[in-house]
Amino acid sequence: MNEMNRRDFLKTSGKVGAVAAGMAALSGCTVDLQQPVRMEMYAQAPEQTLPGEDFWFASTCRMCPAGCGIVTRVSNGRARKIEGNPEHPLNRGALCARGQAGLQQLYHPDRLQKILVSTGARGAGQWATTDWEQILDELANTIQSTDAERIAFLSSLGAQGHAELVGRFLKGLGAPPAVIYDNQSTFDGRVVLRAANEALFGEPSLPVFDIGTTDVVFGFGADFLETWLSPVAYGRAYGDLRSRILGRGAFVAFAPRLSMTAASADSWQPVAPGTEGLVALALGKIIVDEGLGHDVSHTEHKVLYEHVDVTAVAQASGVAVDRLAQLAHIFADVHHAIAVPGGLLTGYTNGLDAVKAVEALNVVMGDPAAHGRMFLSPPALSRDLRQPAANSLQDVQDLIQRMNAGDIDLLFVLDANPLYELPAALGFGDALAHVQKVVAFATLPTETTAQADIILPAHTYLETWGYQFVQPSWKKAIVSAQQPVVQPLYDTRDPSDIIMALADKIGGSAASRLPWPNMVNFIQTRLTSLQLVDGNISTQDADTFWSDWLQHGGFWSQEATWIDPQPGEGLTAALDVAAPVFEGDASTYPLHLIPVPSVSFGDGRHAGLPWLQEMPDPMTTAMWETWVEINPTTAAELDVITNDVVKITSPAGEIEAVVYVYPGIRPDVVAVPVGQGHTAQGRWAQDRGTNVLQILAPITAQDSGQWAWAATQVKVTKVGSLRQLPLMESNLGVDRARQRGESPL
Repeated sequence: MNEMNRRDFLKTSGKVGAVAAGMAALSGCTVDLQQPVRMEMYAQAPEQTLPGEDFWFASTCRMCPAGCGIVTRVSNGRARKIEGNPEHPLNRGALCARGQAGLQQLYHPDRLQKILVSTGARGAGQWATTDWEQILDELANTIQSTDAERIAFLSSLGAQGHAELVGRFLKGLGAPPAVIYDNQSTFDGRVVLRAANEALFGEPSLPVFDIGTTDVVFGFGADFLETWLSPVAYGRAYGDLRSRILGRGAFVAFAPRLSMTAASADSWQPVAPGTEGLVALALGKIIVDEGLGHDVSHTEHKVLYEHVDVTAVAQASGVAVDRLAQLAHIFADVHHAIAVPGGLLTGYTNGLDAVKAVEALNVVMGDPAAHGRMFLSPPALSRDLRQPAANSLQDVQDLIQRMNAGDIDLLFVLDANPLYELPAALGFGDALAHVQKVVAFATLPTETTAQADIILPAHTYLETWGYQFVQPSWKKAIVSAQQPVVQPLYDTRDPSDIIMALADKIGGSAASRLPWPNMVNFIQTRLTSLQLVDGNISTQDADTFWSDWLQHGGFWSQEATWIDPQPGEGLTAALDVAAPVFEGDASTYPLHLIPVPSVSFGDGRHAGLPWLQEMPDPMTTAMWETWVEINPTTAAELDVITNDVVKITSPAGEIEAVVYVYPGIRPDVVAVPVGQGHTAQGRWAQDRGTNVLQILAPITAQDSGQWAWAATQVKVTKVGSLRQLPLMESNLGVDRARQRGESPL
């Protein structure tokens, strides 16, 4: 048996990332006793491993921005299964369906496997290939011969290391900073939430709601069990809320549509679109005027609601005055109540003020942290770990204007798909024609890579290194670890390695700002400050810290680091929520359109994965298709039934969808899930369904620059054809009950 000291043991266990038992279980036999065999190697295989032996690598999920901890089972160098990391304080061993489907991203048959260089007209699909050294030389020469002010970079809110390295690279070139934008961040409302907290509390941080320790939760358009911010963490917390032995917590949902989250509530209030913030003001007004609550004086709160007319709010929202009063008492009579402003609020033109109105309810009840369990995410533990904030749609519009003006010669697109995500009326496709060269980093072909001049194939997150300072966090400050669990399958590279290689070739300030030889060395420098923080890893030895960090899947502080929000100047003047503005004349476009971020696809980036395509929608059980949810009353007026094909027309365009008659939606609202309608994204997504994002109006809120993605009105017309909607369950009994005039609920 080989002798091993503690240092070697820690290093080995860190490389294999075993977490289930705290350390890697090493075989008592040596590989020298085995017959020579040919096997696929690990990213860096320990000598003690045996063919067929399973190891679990701790890492970070990248299927959404939340940053959950995962462990991946690897056998013979192949990733076999992904599960949640039970040690990770954010998700505590749980994992959503998208996280489970990450394996299909790794093994997707349509993955980009080599460099592609366009040889014909842009978009013609004529490609040649080359090697990495040649393409890096070509790109370095192109960058050096291009005015730095005419270089642009568009990226999603993806891997944190990418954002910092790109930022340093562009600063070294003297180019404008990258525009960081994707629809998942927009649906989360990250820009608006930060702006609201800065206005109310002087802290531009994302909020955290400890719903698991509260008595009552009021959710305003907050689908926290589905896609909002950190759904796995909120799902675990919601389970805590509902499973307490003494006092099962209550939940009231305010939203125009019965989502999966709202269906889990004790009461769903189908408020009119865009009036959620007004309802929050009315509740606050009643609480203050009647002096409700425990051990709190509302003297300083009266000014907040001096302009609120409860009767007018009731008329606008559809929630009766007596019901508003009843809800105010429910919220104020318990010791721990919390109001949660969700992503839907940020999709209206009055989103910022609506979020402020909801968060003010937590202040009215007393100390938001003590009484309402509302906190702000902790700041980064050091400057090196700060996570970049997402940009608004207004910043994207500014970039498009520069493209149209011919001011951009070289555009890099990293893990973003603007040709799919942005509304057609914004004109990104037309603006792209004015850019001389487009370079795209991607793992799968997309609508945007089809229009690129150079495609640089990227590793998946299971093939490369990374880290993430989790925002929003959960009690503790968390720096999640990401490591390769398998060797790269194809001739791909991590975008960070490409950026560092380009900087090295260009030299000068670009090279000096990226002095690291590789991604591992870069990450290790980011972690140095953590060795002085009291957390789950207690060592000041850099090698041991690195091994432990990989082994456990990250570093998290020992104590809670949430910020207790302190009321600022924004809570000393009257609150006001303007009536929402919708694009489209009501006489022509009478219905409000709500695009629904998909539990399966998020903002559409994962529609190429068949596991997610065949996963039934939690409310309709539909799959593999684009449908429109219509209230039974509205469906009768339109003379349509389930499986009818209809045309949905907005001032910006039109799409077709299959009708699903759905009683859990207001009669003046229709809802269409986001994610289908790709012209690329692989064989399982291409030419399937329609893309609702394309017909949305490109309205931005004046106070935040946020895209008002829920502010489009439409009309629905019957096409005259039928298409069977794939459903997991049959609605035959429900349909027959409606025909008899009986309630299906």
